[in-house]
Amino acid sequence: MKKIISTSKAPGAIGPYSQGVETSQMLFISGQLPINVETNQMEQGIVMQTNRSLANAKAIVEKAGYKMNDVVKATVFLSDMNNFSEMNEVYKTYFEKDFPARSAVEVARLPKDALVEIELIVMK
Repeated sequence: MKKIISTSKAPGAIGPYSQGVETSQMLFISGQLPINVETNQMEQGIVMQTNRSLANAKAIVEKAGYKMNDVVKATVFLSDMNNFSEMNEVYKTYFEKDFPARSAVEVARLPKDALVEIELIVMK
């Protein structure tokens, strides 16, 4: 059985997908762009964009009743690997203890020309 997770505290889907999908013990968070839900605008710069992408993902995680420390896998898509260090500095602030497994890859282009997009897999 799957349950669709949706919150107004993260941007709505810009295509045919759900913000999050929960199964019996796992939660899958779709890639989150750095869009500020209050202004509907993209944040500027890799630091602000990383923070916003993670804040959006966290809102979905919490809506489903999980915590960021329940994240077991993260995938970070970067438009430029030169932004890795700055992204990493922000990323680590979202976890209190044992970090999740993670992949970070450079891609040719992200939706809306974002600098970063982050997806999560969460498990209780």
